[in-house]
Amino acid sequence: MPVPLAAGNWKMNTTVDEAVALAAAVKEAVDGVTGVDVLVCPPFVSLAPVAAALEGSGVMVGAQNTHNQTNGAFTGEVAPSMIAGICRYVILGHSERRQLFGEDDGLINLKVKAAVDAGLIPILCVGETLQQREDGKAGEVVGNQVKAGLDGVSPSGGLVVAYEPVWAIGTGVSATPETASEIMGGVILKTLEDLYGAQTASQTPLLYGGSVNPDNIDSFVSQEAIHGGLVGGASLRADQFGAIVKATAAAKSS
Repeated sequence: MPVPLAAGNWKMNTTVDEAVALAAAVKEAVDGVTGVDVLVCPPFVSLAPVAAALEGSGVMVGAQNTHNQTNGAFTGEVAPSMIAGICRYVILGHSERRQLFGEDDGLINLKVKAAVDAGLIPILCVGETLQQREDGKAGEVVGNQVKAGLDGVSPSGGLVVAYEPVWAIGTGVSATPETASEIMGGVILKTLEDLYGAQTASQTPLLYGGSVNPDNIDSFVSQEAIHGGLVGGASLRADQFGAIVKATAAAKSS
């Protein structure tokens, strides 16, 4: 089993000062917790200040996105090399990027490759819409997203895959642990095995995301195929995120 991972996606929230304060509170909330990696992903403008606030704490910093080119005339974009000295991880393919900004599997694949080339660990997000699930296509959609996103990618530097059913993100409605486990163990893990072999697949953290909170995290991470969570709104409160981290560590240590 890979080392469990609790990752907080702060999305477009917090000013720089608020981000630094939140990072300090998270640092305190998870102090002394072992057996789980902890990651926070603030907005671009707060990456460096948050990294400085967390230095020496063991809490890692990740970005929420990156461009697929190393440099150039791309006003407003941020290249992987620009964040590689600050971050260890980067979230790619989040459903909000797919839906709101038109990112398709081809572009996400280019971003994953660029991130890996820059020494970053991609957190590849995949998940079906409610219509796709109701049509019985959830497994097909998710499997294809994994294969397309990782086409031509070597995971030797590390890889994380997050399953976030689109219908459960920010809605307050989460998938059942059994539903999530079915997709994560039955589709994502099997696809990774086909791509990279059983050994590499077994060491790839699989995260569940979608209305994760302190009340439901234990039911998810108690599933063998789920190694942690990609946490949205609850990660903006240090007490809630700390509780999620502790519950993940406890569930996986047992």
